[in-house]
Amino acid sequence: MTRTVHEANEALFHVREMPYGVARSTAAEAELARITADGPVEARAYALFVLVESYVWGNEVTKAYLPFTQLLRWWDEHPEHFDEQDTHSLFWSFKWMVGNLMDFPAVPAAQIERTLDDMERRYAVAGNGMNAVTMSRFQWARARGTQDTATAYEAWVATPRDDFSQCEACEPGDRAAYLFDAGRLDEGIRLLEQVLAGSPECATEPGDMLSRLQLAYLETGDADKAAATHRRGLRHLDNGVSMEGPQGRHIEFLARTGNVERAVTRIVEHQDHLVSADSPRDRWAFLLSVGTATSLLAAEHGERPVALREVPASTVAGLDAWVRAQALEIAAAFDARNGTDATTRRTEEVWASTPTLLPVSLSVLGATETDLPVAVTSPRPTVPAGTARSVATGGPADISALVADTASAFETDAVQADDAAALVAHAEALSTDDPAGAAGVYQRAAARFEADGALDQAGFALAEAAQLAAAEQDVEGALAAFPRAVALLRAGGVAPAYRSPVVRAYARLTAQAGTAGAGLAAVDKALAEAASGPAEGAVSATEEERAARERRELLDTRARLLAALGEHERASSAAEAVAEEYARAGDLGGAAHAFWLAGTTRADAGDLEGAAPSLESALDGFRLAHDQASRALVGNELVGVLRRLGRDDEAGQVAEAVSRR
Repeated sequence: MTRTVHEANEALFHVREMPYGVARSTAAEAELARITADGPVEARAYALFVLVESYVWGNEVTKAYLPFTQLLRWWDEHPEHFDEQDTHSLFWSFKWMVGNLMDFPAVPAAQIERTLDDMERRYAVAGNGMNAVTMSRFQWARARGTQDTATAYEAWVATPRDDFSQCEACEPGDRAAYLFDAGRLDEGIRLLEQVLAGSPECATEPGDMLSRLQLAYLETGDADKAAATHRRGLRHLDNGVSMEGPQGRHIEFLARTGNVERAVTRIVEHQDHLVSADSPRDRWAFLLSVGTATSLLAAEHGERPVALREVPASTVAGLDAWVRAQALEIAAAFDARNGTDATTRRTEEVWASTPTLLPVSLSVLGATETDLPVAVTSPRPTVPAGTARSVATGGPADISALVADTASAFETDAVQADDAAALVAHAEALSTDDPAGAAGVYQRAAARFEADGALDQAGFALAEAAQLAAAEQDVEGALAAFPRAVALLRAGGVAPAYRSPVVRAYARLTAQAGTAGAGLAAVDKALAEAASGPAEGAVSATEEERAARERRELLDTRARLLAALGEHERASSAAEAVAEEYARAGDLGGAAHAFWLAGTTRADAGDLEGAAPSLESALDGFRLAHDQASRALVGNELVGVLRRLGRDDEAGQVAEAVSRR
C-alpha cells in the first residue's frame, strides 16, 4: 500500500534526525528507492534532497552528484511536485555541489564550470538572488589561484545577501580566510572580532574562524588573545563534523607558541587526518598546517619518537619529510586539474616562509605540590547518601555534583573557612564564561581548605580545578592536580565510592595524554580500595548500591584504558564482562556503551565477525534505553562492519531499523 505524503515525509524526517554516516546514507537510499518504486511522487524531491544531504555531510561527497542531477531532472520534468521547501533545498544544494566537487581533483574542471554555469542560469530563471553564485565563482577562482580572484571576492561581498547566502556564521569565516591569505590581517581580525561577539554557531562555526583568528593574533603579537582564542576554539571542534583544517591550525598554533608536548600529543591524537579526510582539499589543508608544525619541531626534536599507525614514520623528522611529500603530491593533482601551479606554489611558499613565533602559556593552574605529604585528619562527616550523580564518562558532572552535594554536610566548616567558601562561590560564578579563571580560583580554594584542615573539601575543589583545566587544554596541570586531589580525599576520610569519579576523570585524561598506563594503575588501586571497604551490612543499602555502581564505572573505565593501550583482546573481553554487569543491574545505557566499546575494539583489531554481535547488543541496548542518538551512532558503525563483511542486506535492515526509531 502506497504511503501518504505525510507518512513518507515523516520517514524522511526521521532519517534526517540520524547522525551523518553510513547508516543514515543507507537509510536515505532505501527511502528513495521505496518512494521511486511505490510513491508518493510528491515526496520524491524531498527524498532526493535527503540523500544528497546525507552524502555531502557523511563523507561521501562524490556520491552526491548522481542524486543531485536526478533532483534537477525531476525539477525540470515535474516542478509541480516541489513545494516551497523542496525548491529552496534544490537551489541550496547547488552550493554544496560546486563547493565540494572542486575539493576533489579527480572531478574535471569542465564539469565544475558546467555546474557553475547551470547554477547561474537556473538562479536567474527562478528570480533568485545572485550572492550564492558570486560566492561560488569566487571559490572556484581562489581554488585555481587565478588572477581574477581578488575581483571575484569583491564581486561576492558587493552582492546583496539573499535566501541562498551562506549563513551568518559561515560567511564571515569564509571572508576572513581570504583576507588573512591576502595579507589583510587587521581587516580580517576586525571582521571576526565583531562577528564572534554575537556567538554565532552552525555546523563548522565558530570553530573554523577561531582557528584562524588564533594564528592572526600570533602575527600581531597578542599572546593573551591568542591563548584565549585557542582555548575557545578547541571547545568548538568536537561537534560531530570533521574539522581537518581547524585541527591542523591548532597543531600549528601549538608548535609556533612553544607548546611542544601538546603539539606532538595532538598530532598523534589526530593522526587519522594525516591519511584520510572528508576530501583531498581538507587533507591537504591539514597537512599544510602540520607540515609547518613538524618543520619547527624537527629543528630541535627531530629524533623524538611518534607513535603513528598508518604513517611510515617513527620520528618527528621522518613525519616532517612524509607530510611534505604527501602534501605536494595532492597539490600537484589539484594543479593538473585546475591548469595552474597555484596549489603547489601556495604549499611551497608557506613552508619557505619564516612563521611568526610567540611564546604563549596555556597553563591555567599553578604548580601542584604533588610530592608533599598529606596529613591525615580526623574523620569528617559522611557524604550524604545518594546525593552525587554518576555518569559513564567520569566527566565534570561527577565532580561538580560531589562539590555541590557535600556543601550541606560541611556547612559549619564553610562558615569557619569563609574565605575558601567564598572562593568556591566565585569559581562557580566564573565557570561558564571564564573556565580558565575558574580553575585557578578553585585551586586557590583548595589550598585554603587544606590549610584549614578541611582536606575533603580541598580534594573536591582541586578535582574541580583539574577538570576545568583539562577542558581548557592544560593537560599537564590537570594530570598533576588530579592525583593530589585523590590523595586529599583519601586523607580526608572520603569513602572510595565518592573518590571514584575523580579517579575516573584522571584516568580518562591519561588516555587522552598518551599515558594510559598511569591511569590504569590508579583505577586498579581504586578497585582494590573499594574491595577492601566496610563489611557488608556496615553501610546502608543505598551506600551499597552506590559502591556497586561506582565499581562498574571503574571497570568500564579500565576497559577503555586497555583499549587506549592497544590491548584489544583484554579490552573487548573486559568491556563485554562489565556490560553483563550493567545489564544485571538494570543499567541498559551502561550496558550498551560497554558493548559498543567491545564492538569498536574488536573492529579496530580486525575481528569484524566478533565485532558485529557486540555492536548489535549495543544497538538493542540503546533502543531499550530510549537513547536514539547513541543508537544511530552505533548503527553507523554496525552498517560499516556488515558491509565490510559483505552482508549488505543485513546492513540495509539495520539502517532501516535505526531510522524507524
